[in-house]
Amino acid sequence: MGDYFIHPTAVVDEGAEIGDGTKIWHFTHVMGGAKIGKNCVIGQNCFIGRRAVIGNGVKIQNNVSVYDLVTLEDNVFVGPSAVFTNDINPRAPYPKHGNWVPTLVKEGATIGANATIVCGITIGRWAFVGAGAVVTKDVPDYAIVVGVPAKIIGYMCECGEKLYFENGKAVCKKCGKKYKKYNGEVKRYE
Repeated sequence: MGDYFIHPTAVVDEGAEIGDGTKIWHFTHVMGGAKIGKNCVIGQNCFIGRRAVIGNGVKIQNNVSVYDLVTLEDNVFVGPSAVFTNDINPRAPYPKHGNWVPTLVKEGATIGANATIVCGITIGRWAFVGAGAVVTKDVPDYAIVVGVPAKIIGYMCECGEKLYFENGKAVCKKCGKKYKKYNGEVKRYE
């Protein structure tokens, strides 16, 4: 048994992998086969599917279900009651029998409260999905997306400060990290 905390009301099925330092709180269910990294916090009333993969340092707030084939890379934040899907066209009498559509949330991304992430997309590194947004297509690295459907309204530094570009370059006013924008892509540089 690893060095992690599981609240007495939580259910963690045999075969789940949980990293050291992780905390799993009230009424959460982790299915056997789920992979959860080190130093994660899984809030109250969450569900983690058997083929879900959660990296290190991930924080999942209350009432979030991370279904099969959803991957959250390191340091992802998922706000309360955010929704992931894994079936693009569900019909009760026509089950898919585990043939779901994968979703990838890359390192450092933030998903706001009550956001809905439609399956089959990738949310880029350090992207920021606003509260209540419905994400229906890929989100580029560092992009801020809001609305229904979600649209890009700007870009954000890794530290969480909005970036302001001039001539394709931005310097974070808070931490000093530097960014370039070229052909619709934002990248950090030294």
